[in-house]
Amino acid sequence: MVDADEEGMRLDRWFKRRVPDLSLSHLNKIVRTGQVRVDGARVKTATRLAAGQSVRVPPLDLPDQPPVAKPAIIPADAQALREMTLFEDRDLMVLNKPFGLAVQGGSGMTHHLDKMLASLPNERGDRPVLVHRLDRDTSGVLLIAKTRRMAAELGEIFRSRQARKIYWAVVEGVPKPAQGRISLYLAKGEGMEEKRGPNRDKKTADSEARAGLEKMRVAKHGDEDARHSVTYYAIVDKVPSRLAWLSMKPITGRTHQLRAHAEAIGHPIIGDPKYGLKPKDDPRRNDPLRALPEGVERKLHLLARRLILPHPRGGILDVTAPLPPHMQKTFDLFGFDVKQEDPIDHAPE
Repeated sequence: MVDADEEGMRLDRWFKRRVPDLSLSHLNKIVRTGQVRVDGARVKTATRLAAGQSVRVPPLDLPDQPPVAKPAIIPADAQALREMTLFEDRDLMVLNKPFGLAVQGGSGMTHHLDKMLASLPNERGDRPVLVHRLDRDTSGVLLIAKTRRMAAELGEIFRSRQARKIYWAVVEGVPKPAQGRISLYLAKGEGMEEKRGPNRDKKTADSEARAGLEKMRVAKHGDEDARHSVTYYAIVDKVPSRLAWLSMKPITGRTHQLRAHAEAIGHPIIGDPKYGLKPKDDPRRNDPLRALPEGVERKLHLLARRLILPHPRGGILDVTAPLPPHMQKTFDLFGFDVKQEDPIDHAPE
């Protein structure tokens, strides 16, 4: 039986929670052959469950395994999460994710926010759940649900584009026009996630070539893996010819969307190690007006500034994150005022 806090959970994740020793390949097989049923009907591993539904689980010949130990509660992680908290109620919490902290684990990644959340279990022992993601070097607003059911409700709000996200970035040069819409098809590079080949761990001699494979690329409509992406942007303030403070509103939510869009219009985000690289023959490499001004740290200048969405229990959730230290230093250096009116507020939804 599907519990109330499992409302909206995908079938494969439900099995991962209920039968952690079951391999994904075995699950795919028993689902594909119809041995798993939900309320008597055949399903797919991506089927989302509803509270109260009955899941038929066939006999599983699993090897004897020792009980799976629950993740340890680390007081330092719990304290760090409390210090990041911008807003909290009984259903959710909003964190101010710092620069450099990964949201989820990856190759060689042992410390990340998702792991830290295990140190904040509820009275039933269930841990909070990520609702969306931010890149490791992007700072700012990150939404966390306290139950699986709330995660599913908030996830649907994101999928239906009811969530309004506003980012701040400092970019090289000054875009023209001062306000605009970026509409592109993006596809994953050969070095990204499931696109990686069998030699994905082999070091590439040319670091710039490797970085080029590990980022999103501008594609054409109809290309394999190409997905449409739209961002509205507006200049809030600028240092003529040198750099600009942009407010950006992504309408879609593609991987690295804002970073790829900024590069595509010729104004990469300052401090971006992937999308800020210029080809060896790019004249901007030797343009003194595009050189990184002295005193500006080489860290990604991208902040998830504000998140606005309907709260599942009623009302509007509206949370704003402060500038991370390296961006605050840049703002102070050039006299940018965070209280200045943000023109992106008037951009289309």
